[in-house]
Amino acid sequence: MSQNKMSENARQLIASVAAELAGNYRREEIFESEKKFPRRTEIVEIINEIRRLMFPGFFGHENSSYVSLENFAGNTVAYVYEKLLAQIELAGIGHERAEKITEDFIEKFPQIQSLLMKDVEAELEGDPAAKDREDVIFSYPGIYAIFVYRIAHELYRAEVPYIPRIMSELAHSKTGIDINPGAEIGEYFFIDHGTGIVIGETTKIGRHVKLYQGVTLGALSTSKGQLLSGVKRHPTIEDNVVIYANTTVLGGETVIGENSVVAGNTFVTESIPANTKVSVPIPELKLKSRQ
Repeated sequence: MSQNKMSENARQLIASVAAELAGNYRREEIFESEKKFPRRTEIVEIINEIRRLMFPGFFGHENSSYVSLENFAGNTVAYVYEKLLAQIELAGIGHERAEKITEDFIEKFPQIQSLLMKDVEAELEGDPAAKDREDVIFSYPGIYAIFVYRIAHELYRAEVPYIPRIMSELAHSKTGIDINPGAEIGEYFFIDHGTGIVIGETTKIGRHVKLYQGVTLGALSTSKGQLLSGVKRHPTIEDNVVIYANTTVLGGETVIGENSVVAGNTFVTESIPANTKVSVPIPELKLKSRQ
């Protein structure tokens, strides 16, 4: 509708709403800040390019059998470097420090790829339905979520604002798996099915850990809000632990000892010794004939 055809009542309403919103903007202060922020579309592009780099031939148009892998890797790393540097600067970090963070980050790419291939191996070994490593890389939401986590975690460790969380929420929205980039997760990490998994910021997870759908590794209470920032409030899961579906493990002092198995639908708020099987009584089934 053009402004000429707008009724006087509509014009007055728009002016009134605009004035109220402007008042809200001024009152909240953050909306009139000169601060700039990273662009979400650029972060998505960076994630996609790093995914191509970690798994060449899987998610791009190049045929890794015919292209020079050195040229492919070099060109892609250079592209990611320029894109990421610009976004880190937009996040409020000065150019010199942003350069150092970006250089340190891309230097870790070979190490990150090695970790990811161990995660792929864990998925393949842990799921009889997986046909091969290619199937896992192409299709498994758990691997996508772990890939994004391992990228975001390095930027989190470098204290880059905004970008790690944007990345983790991208994976969350695509997979239903919510891994805070601050969590510490060891190698050969296996997520089966994945939907509904939540891993909190101060969670520590060892090597060869398996999580099934609906598992929450969370905090006992967040009632103190920002006062708990930086405090260990999520559990520690030691090596070779299996946690089955819809289980909740809460608390910064809670430790699930190595080689333990936690059954599904279990609620845990205290530490479990190593080499322990944890379960709750199975509800009694009552069968009644319909005849």
